[in-house]
Amino acid sequence: MTTPSPDLIALADAYGVATDYWDWQGRHAEVSADSIRAVLAALDVDVPDDEAARAALPRVAERPWLRVVPPFTLVREGCVATVPVHVPHGSEVTAWVELEDGGRVDLRQLPVWVEPRVVGGVETGEATFELPDRLPLGWHEVCARPADGQTVRGRLAVVPERIDLPEAIEGRGASGLMSQLYSVRSRASWGVGDLADLADMAVWSARDLDSDFVLINPVHAAEYSGHMEPSPYLPTSRRFVNPLYIRVEDVPEVAYLDADTRAEVEALARTARPGNTQDTIDRDAAWETKRRALRLVFDAPRSVRRQAAFEDYRANEGRGLVDFATWCVLSDVVEADDAGWPEALRDPDSEEVATFREEHADDILFVMWLQWVVDDQLGAVQREAVAAGMSLGVMQDLAVGVHPSGADAWYLGDALARGVTVGAPPDAYNQLGQDWSQPPWRPDRLEELGYAPFRDMIRAALRHSGGLRIDHIIGLFRLWWVPAGRPAIEGTYVTLDHEALIGILALEAQRAGAVVVGEDLGTVEPWVREYLRGRGVLGTSILWFERTEDGSPVRPEDYRRLCLASVTTHDLPPTSGYLTGEHIEVRDRLGLFTRPVEEERELDEADRLSMLGALAERGFLGDADTADAVLADVPGHLEQVVDGLHRYLSASPALLVGIAVPDLVGDRRTMNQPGTNDEYPNWRLPLADANRRPVLLEDLVAKRRARRLTRTVRRGGTATD
Repeated sequence: MTTPSPDLIALADAYGVATDYWDWQGRHAEVSADSIRAVLAALDVDVPDDEAARAALPRVAERPWLRVVPPFTLVREGCVATVPVHVPHGSEVTAWVELEDGGRVDLRQLPVWVEPRVVGGVETGEATFELPDRLPLGWHEVCARPADGQTVRGRLAVVPERIDLPEAIEGRGASGLMSQLYSVRSRASWGVGDLADLADMAVWSARDLDSDFVLINPVHAAEYSGHMEPSPYLPTSRRFVNPLYIRVEDVPEVAYLDADTRAEVEALARTARPGNTQDTIDRDAAWETKRRALRLVFDAPRSVRRQAAFEDYRANEGRGLVDFATWCVLSDVVEADDAGWPEALRDPDSEEVATFREEHADDILFVMWLQWVVDDQLGAVQREAVAAGMSLGVMQDLAVGVHPSGADAWYLGDALARGVTVGAPPDAYNQLGQDWSQPPWRPDRLEELGYAPFRDMIRAALRHSGGLRIDHIIGLFRLWWVPAGRPAIEGTYVTLDHEALIGILALEAQRAGAVVVGEDLGTVEPWVREYLRGRGVLGTSILWFERTEDGSPVRPEDYRRLCLASVTTHDLPPTSGYLTGEHIEVRDRLGLFTRPVEEERELDEADRLSMLGALAERGFLGDADTADAVLADVPGHLEQVVDGLHRYLSASPALLVGIAVPDLVGDRRTMNQPGTNDEYPNWRLPLADANRRPVLLEDLVAKRRARRLTRTVRRGGTATD
C-alpha cells in the first residue's frame, strides 16, 4: 500500500475524503494513496502525484469566494445566522430574502471585517449579512445585488429544530407489520403483490391486529423494459415509483372500457394469475403482461375531471417527470452496446433527445400516466389505512442509492459521482466488504444545486405515507466509496453535509406530518445516534444485535425509546430461520465466511442461547419447567419461542415495535443474503410457510397464528428517553 503524502492528506480532508478509519473490529486502518486519488478523481480533482496535490490546495480555499452568495444556506428555525456576500472589494451591496409565499425580508449588514483576497485577478471582499430569527419554515431565496450589478440568488432552507412526533405516537407508541410488498400475493394479484394487496393487508391488520402502520420495502421505479432488477434497493429512480405495483382493475377507466377491450384485459389477468402460486417471483413476466393491459386502459378516453387531474400531476412534477419518462422510453427503444447509449443520447438537454421526445411523445405520455396512476393508488392506500384506524398508515422505505445505468443516473447528471460506487467496509456479516454498485451523491454538486434533487426525492417518498424509513442513514453523514475496478475493502469514506441533509429531511417530514426512522445499524458512531435523536429521527433496534459490552442481551427496559424495534429485519432470516441456524448454512454454502464455519456455528449458537436464557429468566417462555422443555428442544417449540422474543421486545420503551410478516406464518428463508447476486434468489421469494409452500394474502388473513403473535406485542412503552 502506498502511504499518502501530507499534501494529499490535506487535500483529501478539504474534500471530506477519509485517509484513515476504524474498522468493525476496532482496528485502525489507513487508506492507500491510490484509493484516495481515485476518489478525488470522482470529484473532478485530478491529482496524479504529490506536486499536483500541493498545487490544488490553494484552489480549495478560493471556492466560496467565487460566488456572490452561497448556492445553499440552511438555518434552523428561530436561530440567528449569517450569510457571506462576495463582491469586488469596496463595492456597495444590498441583500434580502424572498420568502416562498411571496414575502420579502431585508437583511442587515453586520460590521464584520473580513480580509479581502484576490480571486481570479479581482480583489474580492466579503460582506456579512444577518439572517433574522423570525424567518418562517420553508424554502426561500437569499438575494444580493451589487450597486452596479444584477441580482444573484441562492437557495435558503429554514428547517425545524426537530421532527415533532404525532401526538398519538408520542403518547402511547405504535406497533405494526413489516412487509416485502411484492412477496405478499393474493388470488387477484398478477403474479406480484401490488397496492391493492397492500390496502387489504393494511385494513385487515388495522381492524383485526390493531396495527398502527405497515412498513414496506422501497417501491422506487425499476427498469421499464427488459430484465427488471429484483432488488428494491437498487432502483433506477428514487423519486418515482415502480408501476409494477399498480392493480389494473382499480384504475377507474377500466370500468368504462368497451366490451372487447375489457375482455382483452381480463384475458391478460388470467395469463398472469398462475404466477401467484409459483415458488419464486417472476417480475419480468408479471410486468410484461401488466404493461400490455395498462396500455389498453391508457388508450381509452378519460373523463374531463380525470384528465384535469392527470394534467395537474404532470404540471406539479415538472421537468423531472418528463426526463424520467423519456429515459424509460429510450431504454425501451434504443439498442445499447457495451458502452451504453450513443453519446448524443446521454445528455437529457441535447437536440437529439429533444427530437426523440417529439417522435415518441405518446409513449412518453404513457409513462407519465403510469406514474400518475401508481401515485393515485398509493394515496388511496394511505387514506384507507388511516380510515381503518392506523395512526401512521403506510411507512415507506428509502433506498441508499440508484442503479448506475438508471433514470436518476441519466437525468441528474453530475449530481452523482462517476468512477466510484457505494458500498460498505468489512463487518461481521460481510467480512469481505460490500459493493452495492450505486453511484453516490456528489456533496459539492448537491450544494451547487441547492439540494433540490434530494428535496424532491424526500418529498415524493413522504407524499403518501405516515412515515419514512431511511436505509443506511449513516449515508447522510458519510458513504463508503469504492473506486471502480477495486475490491470493496479498498474504498474509503466520503463525508456529506449531514446538517443540510437531515435538516431538509426534518423540514419535509414536518410538513408531511410523518415520522422518520433511520436504519442506524452497523458501524455508527455514538455521536451520530445522539445527533439523530436530538433531531427527532428514530433509530433502529434489532433484538439479536442489542448487546451489552460483555456480550449479554440488552435488558428490554434499557432499549432506546426513540426507535423502531423488531426481532428481525429483511437482511436476516425470519425468526424461525434464525432460531434453526439456517442463515449459517446458507452463508457457508455461498462461501461468505472468512472464519471456519464451525467457529461461526459456535458463536451463533452462543448468541442464541444467551438470548433464550434471557427469555427464560424473564418468564417469557413460561414457568421454569416449561422453559426447560423449550430450551431442550427449540425446533420443536418454535412458535412459543417466537412469541417469547416478541414479548421481550414489547417490554421495552421503544415507541415503535414492528413484526415481520414472515414471522406470522413461520417462514424460514432469508429474503436477501447480503454479498450475493445470482448465487441466491434475493428479493424473489414469496411469502411461504415453514414447509416453503407459498402463502397467499387470503391464507394469511385466515391464520390464527397471526392474531396470536400480534397480541404478544403491546404498543410502545412509557419510559423517558
